[in-house]
Amino acid sequence: MPTVSKGDGMRGLAVFISDIRNCKSKEAEIKRINKELANIRSKFKGDKALDGYSKKKYVCKLLFIFLLGHDIDFGHMEAVNLLSSNKYTEKQIGYLFISVLVNSNSDLIRLINNGIKNDLASRNPTFMNLALHCIANVGSREMAEAFAFEIPSILVAGDTMDSVKQSAALCLLRLNRTSPDLVPMGEWTARVVHLLNDQHLGVVTAATSLITTLAQKSPDDFKTSISLAVARLSRIVTSASIDLQDYTYYFVAAPWLSVKLLRLLQCYPPPEDAALRSRLTECLETILNKAQEPPKSKKVQHSNAKNAVLFEAISLIIHHDSEPTLLVRACNQLGQFLQHRETNLRYLALESMCTLASSEFSHEAVKTHIDTVINALKTERDVSVRQRAVDLLYAMCDRSNAKQIVAEMLSYLETADYSIREEIVLKVAILAEKYAVDYTWYVDTILNLIRVAGDYVSEEVWYRVIQIVINRDDVQGYAAKTVFEALQAPACHENLVKVGGYILGEFGNLIAGDSRSSPLVQFSLLHSKFHLCSVPTRALLLSAYIKFINLFPEVKATIQDVLRSDSQLRNADVELQQRAVEYLKLSCIASTDILATVLEEMPPFPERESSILAKLKRKKGPGKLPDIDENRRNVNGSSEHSENTDTTNKVSYVLNLNSSPSTGPSLLVDVFSDSSTSASVDVSEDNFSRWGHFVSLVEQNRPAIKLKCLQLGHTALLQKSVLFYYCVLVNSRFVCKNNGVIYENQLLQIGLKSEYRQNLGRIYVFYGNKTSTQFLSFSSFVTSSDILKTHILHCLISVDPIIEGGAQVQQILNIECVSDFTDAPVLNIQFRYGGTLQNIAVKLPVMLNKFFQPTEMTSQDFFQRWKQLGILGFGVALLDGVDPNPANFVGAGVIHTKSTQVGCLLRLEPNAQAQMYRLTLRTSRESVSQRLCELLGEQF
Repeated sequence: MPTVSKGDGMRGLAVFISDIRNCKSKEAEIKRINKELANIRSKFKGDKALDGYSKKKYVCKLLFIFLLGHDIDFGHMEAVNLLSSNKYTEKQIGYLFISVLVNSNSDLIRLINNGIKNDLASRNPTFMNLALHCIANVGSREMAEAFAFEIPSILVAGDTMDSVKQSAALCLLRLNRTSPDLVPMGEWTARVVHLLNDQHLGVVTAATSLITTLAQKSPDDFKTSISLAVARLSRIVTSASIDLQDYTYYFVAAPWLSVKLLRLLQCYPPPEDAALRSRLTECLETILNKAQEPPKSKKVQHSNAKNAVLFEAISLIIHHDSEPTLLVRACNQLGQFLQHRETNLRYLALESMCTLASSEFSHEAVKTHIDTVINALKTERDVSVRQRAVDLLYAMCDRSNAKQIVAEMLSYLETADYSIREEIVLKVAILAEKYAVDYTWYVDTILNLIRVAGDYVSEEVWYRVIQIVINRDDVQGYAAKTVFEALQAPACHENLVKVGGYILGEFGNLIAGDSRSSPLVQFSLLHSKFHLCSVPTRALLLSAYIKFINLFPEVKATIQDVLRSDSQLRNADVELQQRAVEYLKLSCIASTDILATVLEEMPPFPERESSILAKLKRKKGPGKLPDIDENRRNVNGSSEHSENTDTTNKVSYVLNLNSSPSTGPSLLVDVFSDSSTSASVDVSEDNFSRWGHFVSLVEQNRPAIKLKCLQLGHTALLQKSVLFYYCVLVNSRFVCKNNGVIYENQLLQIGLKSEYRQNLGRIYVFYGNKTSTQFLSFSSFVTSSDILKTHILHCLISVDPIIEGGAQVQQILNIECVSDFTDAPVLNIQFRYGGTLQNIAVKLPVMLNKFFQPTEMTSQDFFQRWKQLGILGFGVALLDGVDPNPANFVGAGVIHTKSTQVGCLLRLEPNAQAQMYRLTLRTSRESVSQRLCELLGEQF
């Protein structure tokens, strides 16, 4: 770099800075700055041309004023003019001013680009470095467009100096992060990878950072970097510190390059070549061996550099998850750090062991440190380390130690930091459920959890215990007895009252034989908590009371007196008042049989992923939740458990697609859940499932038969192999499905959960930000054609204009079907990402068949109506014992619109010998018949 001459000291700048520092008040500083700004403005506008030194001095003053927090609205052109100077100091100040003050959308970008092009073409390494640094600092899309092809050529050119290659690699890395679509690497890939063999380690370090980022996006294109990275890493770890003297940091050879190479190798699975794999294993063993050697220096810089390489090597071992010996050695090495005096090392060791616990090879080795981890949980002063200890206990838990770990977590929960209590509660609930051999232990654990940390027990936790108790007959009596005893405590948490009210309302009869828990005692116990609870809990207790009337007729009069009291019938809350009135009336006028039918025991809940686990995934974020499956996962994705993970699971973190629907204010809804609600009618898939036995008969020997469609008047005759059923079930998209992902790219994922009742529909739209950057100015609106506007009415509730990185927001769209229609409305989304406006248009899956409602009919009514209608087909609800031919399937339904109702009849006639079928649908309106046929044709 050129030396700075004595005249470059800029005395005027030094005097100005001294004056600012000597100001006694803020007012004096502002007065001095305004005076200087007026002087600079007059100099720039004066008739006398300024020389390069003066421009540089005044631009430096403007830069200093800006750094003090004042706005600068002039001087930009003078800074751009400095770029054409041949003096290094003037050019440097010009680039510095541009990098700090010039906005990426400035009108001066073109002039700046011209100056940068001249410097890049000058082949002067100093000027080229200044230009590359400016490009990287500004990083605008315009600069990426202007230099995306020029910078790679500089990087791989044989005559480019090493310092320029470093700057070019890092500049290209910056542009790739801001505008990845504008940096084509196809023709440069091989030559960029070859930079790993460069003699200059600075070039190798910069190139490794670039290749790692590119390999994460296009791993196949940079697969050749594996062998070069292993070779370079081998030379570094086997060399003495004196061999790499310029790149040795406190007796550690090239630690930054070693870390980057190890990180690059984590983009790929273990090498397939045996020799290469053996060489990499030797490198990792050498790093682990060096960690056991006595330190060569007592300075903290030496241990930091050494441990940085060690932890990155352990990360690579965990990623490959293929060498049991290395995994166990890594676990033992991390175990030594668990009691290290350095807090950061303890934190990193716990974090790495969380991942090791998920490997089948090292899980047992991790479990040997359980006592140390429990001790860290109790004695560690740093809350972040204690949180990692909780994570590790969760990860190492299995059936052999579940009771010990759950007990320790419960014990710690009483004194745990408030910031991590909710997470501990979720983990205790998950472990207790997953490893409960005896479900009485599970009930005891959850009730103890509510007692210890009731304020942090979310609805998902007590919902889940209710589901499990209802689904398991063997634990219902014990649960009723235990919750009854727990409610006798003078002070009970409200969540315990909710659980008690629900369980006693369902299964209180199982303990009513004991005089100590007679029906009247149960009711009195619950009602004693009534006045202390919130409105939702009181509503639940009122439902429990009406259940008691069904279970225990002897307390009917007592409960009716409570429901009849002024505090209930004249309650200020409309929900409580309505429940009291309706329950009282029901108990008075309904017969015993009707009460038994209306208030029958809750049916078992459908088995699906625990909503508690889904909530914990949301809380921890994508990829941060340890796997506690019995089949320990293979981290590099080679195990059977990982192979069975479908695409849905990969994207479910953004939209939280595996969580259960929430009745509270939560916006995170399971759009893939098969659970039904009172407002949801998804008839198609339920009815199709009843055809499974028929499909299985002809599935094995069906030929490929073309679809024939014959339309005669109102008749549409569809013939095809029974393969159609399989297609509808697996890939029907949204004609026969209400939930799923309708759009996804690298930035945004859009999911839907919809429900329909008669002529009304509601669609929950979920926008998931897949990036780590905010979406700004986010807006959406629905458009329809002029014809469609007369057939469908829609109302879209506004959404938050900002979506945080990795977050999800919900939007509700209400729809009313006025009359039958064929087209579909379009959802338009606009937002800004990285300064660029994004526009997305998605056609919503609003189809005529969504407004079907199932209809029950007798055989006589069906065929009488069949003859009255024309001839055409599609169906909704199957009718048993209607068709004279038991092999046929018939169905009936009504499409509801605001103006009319359209009856629909369906008949499916399979021919097993010909391996074909005929599907006929008849409706009372030709346009409806035509549209339903089109929907069927799209599916087949």
